[in-house]
Amino acid sequence: MRLSVLIGVLVVQAVCTLVFVWDLFSGFLGLRASPISWQTRELMEIGAALGLLLGTGMGAQMLLRAHRRSDRAEAQLRVASGAFMELLDERFDDWALTPAERDVALFALKGMSLQDIARLRETSEGTVKAQTNAIYRKAGVSGRPQLLSLFIDDLMGQALVPGVGETPQA
Repeated sequence: MRLSVLIGVLVVQAVCTLVFVWDLFSGFLGLRASPISWQTRELMEIGAALGLLLGTGMGAQMLLRAHRRSDRAEAQLRVASGAFMELLDERFDDWALTPAERDVALFALKGMSLQDIARLRETSEGTVKAQTNAIYRKAGVSGRPQLLSLFIDDLMGQALVPGVGETPQA
């Protein structure tokens, strides 16, 4: 919706609100010197009511649009999440990771410490450290930040550092 239309509706609603508030307080506090004719009062109330109805309708329309945009964004996020999992599986296959190395790589990409990974996998930290070193070697990287950057580069569509993380030729 155009900004000028939204501003116009906001101005109409503000004027309508002022009419109702002024009418209420001027009568209550006795500020009116002379009464307003019933025709003028009716026109003011009809105009104010129409302005408030217009604002309510536009508010509902904007809420519906926001809800639709939110639904689209969630759908795109689900697609991106699925694409990321496909990318992980593809890379893990390219690097010939074992099932244990796949689990460790996933936990490492999630940012878990070696200690936490060992506890979850019910193994020693030494085993997890050996597995992460094997993962880094197979991926052609020197550590966790480079491993993560491989996936970020793939999702962005280009490698930031040429040659890093490319699958070694057999």
